[in-house]
Amino acid sequence: MKSLLQIFLCLFLSISAAFAGGIKGHIYDQKTGEPLPGVTILLQPSKQVALSGLDGSFTFKDAPVGHYTLVISHLTFKSLSKEITVVEKDNPQVNIYLSEKSSKNLNEVVVAASGKGSSENNARKLEQKAPIVMNAVSGAAIEVSPDLTVANVIQRVSGVSIERSSNGEGQYAILRGMDKRYNYTLINGVKIPSPDNKYRYVPLDLFPADLLERLEIYKSLTPNMEGDAVGGAVNMVMKDATPGLQLNVNLGAGYSQGVLDKGYLGFSPDKANGLSPYEIHGKDYNATPADFNKGTLDYKAKNFTPNTVAGLTLGQRFFNNKLGVLLAGSFQNTFRTTTSTFYGHSVDSTDRYAVVTSMNKRQYYEQQQRTGLHGKIDYVINENNKISFYNAYMHLKNLQTRDGIITSFSSDYKPEQGSAKLTYETRTRRIDQQIYNGTLHGDHKLIPERLKLQWSAVVSSAKNDAPDNTLIDLYGVRTNNVDTRTNVDRASRRWERNTDNDLAGYLDLTYSARIGGSKADFSAGGLYRDKQRSSFYNNYSLRPSNTQALYGKDFNSYTDIIWDVQNPTGAVGNALTYDASEKIAAGYGMAKFKFADLEVIGGVRVEHTNQGYKMYFPQGEPKPVNNQEYTDVLPSLNLKYELAHHQQLRASYFRSINRPGFFEIVPGKIVQEDYTERGYADLKHAVADNFDLRYELFPKAGDQFLVGVFYKTIANPIEYTLQPDATRPMDVYYMPGNFGTAHNYGLEADFIHFFSKLGVKANYTYTHSAITTLKTKRIRDDKGNQVPVQVEQTRPLFGQSEHIANLSMLYKDMKKGWELQLAGAYTGPRINTVSQFVDNDLWQKGFIQMDFSVEKHFLKHWTVYGKANNLLNTPSTIFIKGHNVRNDNMPGQSATSNETLIRKEYYGQTYLLGVRYKL
Repeated sequence: MKSLLQIFLCLFLSISAAFAGGIKGHIYDQKTGEPLPGVTILLQPSKQVALSGLDGSFTFKDAPVGHYTLVISHLTFKSLSKEITVVEKDNPQVNIYLSEKSSKNLNEVVVAASGKGSSENNARKLEQKAPIVMNAVSGAAIEVSPDLTVANVIQRVSGVSIERSSNGEGQYAILRGMDKRYNYTLINGVKIPSPDNKYRYVPLDLFPADLLERLEIYKSLTPNMEGDAVGGAVNMVMKDATPGLQLNVNLGAGYSQGVLDKGYLGFSPDKANGLSPYEIHGKDYNATPADFNKGTLDYKAKNFTPNTVAGLTLGQRFFNNKLGVLLAGSFQNTFRTTTSTFYGHSVDSTDRYAVVTSMNKRQYYEQQQRTGLHGKIDYVINENNKISFYNAYMHLKNLQTRDGIITSFSSDYKPEQGSAKLTYETRTRRIDQQIYNGTLHGDHKLIPERLKLQWSAVVSSAKNDAPDNTLIDLYGVRTNNVDTRTNVDRASRRWERNTDNDLAGYLDLTYSARIGGSKADFSAGGLYRDKQRSSFYNNYSLRPSNTQALYGKDFNSYTDIIWDVQNPTGAVGNALTYDASEKIAAGYGMAKFKFADLEVIGGVRVEHTNQGYKMYFPQGEPKPVNNQEYTDVLPSLNLKYELAHHQQLRASYFRSINRPGFFEIVPGKIVQEDYTERGYADLKHAVADNFDLRYELFPKAGDQFLVGVFYKTIANPIEYTLQPDATRPMDVYYMPGNFGTAHNYGLEADFIHFFSKLGVKANYTYTHSAITTLKTKRIRDDKGNQVPVQVEQTRPLFGQSEHIANLSMLYKDMKKGWELQLAGAYTGPRINTVSQFVDNDLWQKGFIQMDFSVEKHFLKHWTVYGKANNLLNTPSTIFIKGHNVRNDNMPGQSATSNETLIRKEYYGQTYLLGVRYKL
């Protein structure tokens, strides 16, 4: 962290020094007093030209003593001339105020510009005017940032950290230390379902960032907002049609450093079976080896795998701006590699800390094809009625080959002789995730200035398909430090898919009146949503026909192996084969008052939940069919007090909930990456009380200083822990549970300031949480027998980092067309996995990610850009806060460290170079 700050400080000082001296001044809007960037200033008679910077400032460095005329011009403001005299030293700063042009045509230009929701100034105004505690990232900031997906964009926001996928890309948002499960995701204010096969939270790496007009993060709620957000809500506001033709074309290509260094190992996904033999032939069919295509076992090394991105936005308004049409699309095809070392571990006997039992060196090769499409048609019927139809489709295809060598630290492990027992494990996996949302929306002023009606009819669908997931294991040996594959152990072929279909209706009615000379709004409305989930799982186990066949002698590639099917009808009896439903009915009442400098928004929301499931192939689990209903009353109050011009104080309270996901309440089990997971039928929903206090200062356009505190108390928080089975303690499951009451509080500070050509964006968040849960500890009784006991241990909430910080340095030369950004993000240590044993939770080390972007504008409409990510290649490190001396001689473990290494992964840098055309 210290080195990161030093780098930014040196950059800041060097750039600042470059702009010292000369004639200095600022250009302001006469009406609002806000600084105006991009204004042309001509110095006569020298003919020097300057453009006002991000803060409205301008400088002429070489101006000898004498009399000059400043000629100031801008498209939407009246031109102005000002006489100045330059003396030898102590020249005063020149402040110039421009007024808008009065012609009708130019007024229309001003309206169009001011309505541009993607600008930085609009994002700051939105934060200032919003009725709730929120942050916004503008489309302009997204465009020049190093980030390609929404998941990576959101990490720049105060109070937000991200959880990364196996390829190092951001995937899920953690808001204010509350795990991803405590947040929900919106598109244009409408909640969307998740394609995840187990949980309800939405993977944000599905969404290309270049489709957004802005990104909004809500940290408090009003009664007209859905109440299942403890951490907050993420709203993606998509691009919209504005007056005039919109055309934006983007093409780029690049490379991943890991692919350059290690190559790429792929397979043939088009040869995989889309459906399992069970689905093709029926439940009584006995599968044969011929039913399993060998394409997923045909590994191919690729030498040239460039990353490519492309985007197109086309929009226009017709019929005197009554009809707006916008279509946008984005495509990203990226290749990544990850180098990983994972240690199997267990807590033995009465040891305090885990002992490592194996070492798995894995290489991940991952291709992601991300497609985003959205279109919107809106029609202004008249000044009182408007209707719109919005459609969005997101698709992420993930192809992954994982190749690993597992070294067992059993009795066969003899490092001094260079011998060990090995397992070669290779997996190929394809996952297709899709989200569709269609929203028909209407805005109607039934009585102008008095009564307003808004409604939405929504159809949404989310799909997850993982066909023919293939895993193959080979035995191996290490002799004299030489590793050799021997014969085949086993293979498995797995099919998983699930679909969520949502039908929802929203209705909001607002009545406006004057009470005591002040405006008051009274709102009422609600929603109804019917969510239906269908989930399917099937797995086939295979063994080699010739168990003695030797690699390199009897077969040279995995496609040569002849298999026997161990379970010909497949294993469909699993928690992931079920149907489930969730029906939400909600209503609210809300009032908004404005008294002089005080704005008050308060009310109550009532949500009724009816959630249930049916397992199709129960294996003796309790409650194979279950249903639970509950009703929550959710009050809220938001206060905003204007202390002075552009200066205000906010306070808020809201009650919210967190519902379990479907898989979490289905009591079956499934073997996942490193653990066996199981649901819990009696899992309760969590209820939270949330408090906020924030001071806000917006000194000028684009600048802000926000500092606030928050406090949350969560009843029945849902946490995942490793838990032993009640009747078979040797069977340990990773499963959800409710754990009493948790507390979470913290502080956020957010600072944005633009100098002439330099901008600084910085934020810091401190978060502290505490939850007490039962853990297992083994002791010796009076007879010397080993017995487990349950003890309480207090820890932070899962996924919560105590310290999060972001620092970005921006440079923008409007005259020469250069824009640069160096962005650093620090995420402090956090719990990665909660252990069943005392003091053995798995922690992720704190890490810094640094990214860089540069743009050069030329020929008015063209831009060349470059992006570089993960410059420091900081590894993701998982560890236990303690050391067992039995690990001292194990590879990768340090005898001098008070930690036990569990996992370390390197993702490598990525580079992208592209061109953009914007009209």
